[in-house]
Amino acid sequence: MIQSADAIRNVVVEVLGETRGRALAESGAVEISLLEGKVSVGVAHAWPHRADREKLRQVLETRLQTYGLKLNSVVETLDISGRSVAEDDPVPQVKNVVLVMSGKGGVGKSTVCANLACAMAGMGARVGLLDADIYGPSVPTLFGIRSQPAGNGQKIMPIEKHGVKLMSIGFLLEDEKSAVVWRGPMLHGALMQFLKDVAWGELDYLFLDMPPGTGDIALTLAQRVQSNGAVVVTTPQEMALQDVYKAVAMNQKVGIPILGVVENQSYFVCNSCTTRHELFGRGGGQTIADQTGAPLLGQLPLIPEVQKASDAGLPVVSSQPQGTAAAAFFEVAERLGQRISEENAGGIGQLTIDRSGGKNRHLPVAR
Repeated sequence: MIQSADAIRNVVVEVLGETRGRALAESGAVEISLLEGKVSVGVAHAWPHRADREKLRQVLETRLQTYGLKLNSVVETLDISGRSVAEDDPVPQVKNVVLVMSGKGGVGKSTVCANLACAMAGMGARVGLLDADIYGPSVPTLFGIRSQPAGNGQKIMPIEKHGVKLMSIGFLLEDEKSAVVWRGPMLHGALMQFLKDVAWGELDYLFLDMPPGTGDIALTLAQRVQSNGAVVVTTPQEMALQDVYKAVAMNQKVGIPILGVVENQSYFVCNSCTTRHELFGRGGGQTIADQTGAPLLGQLPLIPEVQKASDAGLPVVSSQPQGTAAAAFFEVAERLGQRISEENAGGIGQLTIDRSGGKNRHLPVAR
């Protein structure tokens, strides 16, 4: 029989590595309590993950029995690290700010952002989603919301659905088909109000669904918010990549790190022949990942259920959590959580904006 807490902790970490993966096992904090041969285990994980709690309990129970010990309880929690927060940060209670962006519209960025947020919430994290695409808000449609947010006299209360706190300019429009016709300063003011004047509370992750392109919104965020970085969404074909290159170049100019790349609509699997068809080519996501030095977080399949669920206001991760599409989003969300945790531990450093404009000495804005 082993008696020391350190020896039991080593057994627990070994079992965690077998059931959850080595990286997650070694990053978490494990607490052991031993009383009269009964072991109580507490595990604080560094990032969200899909947990088969019963399997962990069964394996751990069997392993401890070989040492003459009984398992009393296993309690798993999240202990998510956070970014560096400046004194004037508009969302100081938010641990991590993640920008989801693409250089081109129509690649499924908003759908990816919504499902990543739902996946993180489904794995136990405290999550918010801000629709930063003022001209083309998608969150009301993706979450099936037609109501306006309430206020508490001081701040706007976000609308919560599927465990995610939500805010969008689309919630405030009387006519969902009306256009927002604002110049840059008004965009800046609206975005900062959505960040500062919304009662986000304490969040582990705040996702920002960014507008396509390289306009004012990204520049404003680079100057005012210490984000963890950007997740770049693309489709495999060259037509999409040409605009993604520009978005990546802008991020590098204004000092926004690239957390990873998600290749959407990567392939289609035929229901009849089960053959994988790469309808839009292959390798685009990996090309962007190689260029940025960031990981390819995942390749999401083209599945009709994703489109149907999105149009119905029911993100597929929440409405069909056991399906193939949801599994792909959960996998990407786990990898993103791990990437953020590792970057927080290593330290990205303070924001530095390249104002040289390169060889032609122009400021880093489109001419």
